[in-house]
Amino acid sequence: MQAFRILKGINKMNIDEVKQLIAQTYWAKDRTIDVIRKSMENSICFGVFLDKDVKQVGFARVITDYATTYYICDVIIDSQYRGYGFGKKLLESIVSDQDLCDLKGILVTKDAHGLYEKFGFAKDGSIFMQKARKI
Repeated sequence: MQAFRILKGINKMNIDEVKQLIAQTYWAKDRTIDVIRKSMENSICFGVFLDKDVKQVGFARVITDYATTYYICDVIIDSQYRGYGFGKKLLESIVSDQDLCDLKGILVTKDAHGLYEKFGFAKDGSIFMQKARKI
């Protein structure tokens, strides 16, 4: 596996690479750069970086009130870098993050239930999943 790091914070993200990643998704491939930028400005952003933090190959954002709940969205690993465990490490970073670890987590997925179940999320309907809030 290549050396990589998970970085947190919008100021660490590369908006052009995030746009390229989002373009690979079925749910947001047509989002404009302005919409992506605004969504990032109003979220906690996480990225997977290679090559001494130069190349961004993964992205996720989290929307939260910091008191009760967080919502994970836009989780994507570049198609060329899937299968190396980057997605698992990205999710591990999110669910263990100091700002989020005691909150209830929710997300929506059409096809990645198995991945999220490894991090304590459980199915609630056909695509909605949630992770119980720690007390």
